[in-house]
Amino acid sequence: MHTETIMQIEIWSVGKANDAFIEEGMNYFFQKIKPNCEVTLVVLTASKKDISSDVNRNKQLEGEMVLKRLKPNHYLILLDEKGKMLTSPQWASQMQQMMNTGVKTLVILIGGAFGVSDDVKQRAQHTWSLSALVFPHQLVRLIVSEQVYRAFSILNNSPYHHS
Repeated sequence: MHTETIMQIEIWSVGKANDAFIEEGMNYFFQKIKPNCEVTLVVLTASKKDISSDVNRNKQLEGEMVLKRLKPNHYLILLDEKGKMLTSPQWASQMQQMMNTGVKTLVILIGGAFGVSDDVKQRAQHTWSLSALVFPHQLVRLIVSEQVYRAFSILNNSPYHHS
C-alpha cells in the first residue's frame, strides 16, 4: 500500500477540553502519524447559556454546531454505538480508499453524550462503532488517535500492528 496522497484528518468531539493525560496521549500519536498526514482535534463546546435540561434541544444545538462547521468537501464519519464495527485492518482499508478517491479532509465525529441529531446522521458518509462498550468522550478521542496511527502502520507494513 502507499499513502502518498495528503489527506488531513480532523477528530471532532462535542464536549470539554482534554485532561492532561489524554492530551499527552493524543499528541504522542499525532506526532507518530505526522509523516503520513496532519491530524488535529477540534473540540466543539456549546456556550453555557445554550445548554438546557432538554436532551433533544441540546442534540439539536450540537448538530447545528457541527453542520455549521462542516464544509462541502469534508468527508464525515460519525462514531456511534449503533454504527458498523470494523477491524483495524478494515479501518486502514477504508482510509486508503478515501485517499485513493481524493478525500482531502476526513472528519471523524465523536457526538455528544446523548448522540447526534438526525441531520448529522444523514450528512455522515459512514457511521462506525468503536465497540459495544460505552467509553467517556475523552477516552474515545485517545482511542481514535491510536486507531488512526494503527491504520497508517498497517498501510505502511509497520511492525506496530501484529495481525
